[in-house]
Amino acid sequence: MKGKILLSLLFGLLGFGFTFLTNYGHNLLGTSLIRGIIGFIVWFLLAFLLRWVLGFIIKQSGSPESGEAASAEGTEELGSKLDISTPGEDEELINLLKQKPEKASGDAEGFTPMQPPKLVSMKDPEELAKAVRHLKEE
Repeated sequence: MKGKILLSLLFGLLGFGFTFLTNYGHNLLGTSLIRGIIGFIVWFLLAFLLRWVLGFIIKQSGSPESGEAASAEGTEELGSKLDISTPGEDEELINLLKQKPEKASGDAEGFTPMQPPKLVSMKDPEELAKAVRHLKEE
């Protein structure tokens, strides 16, 4: 426990120093100290919580080893072992990747390019000029 607190204090001091130095150039000394103390508290708590969570995870990951010893004794618990395997589908996947293109003999010969209708104005050029002059005036 002493090592956890010592490491958390070191991280807290690191957080204090970082926060204080980044605020000292822009704020008053009192404001920088207050923000440094807040940084110390936050970094201390984060380090302490991180070590606690990592310790919890390590403790949980150590329990399956004790579960294996218990299963050897014959006191196996439900859900202590999980063996998942998938069936081999390599042949199917290879066949899907190597699909042979279908012969499109009828489609290739029946292709005709698109021929859109031409946009041609059937109006008299004089009428068009009057319309443009009218629109230009407004």
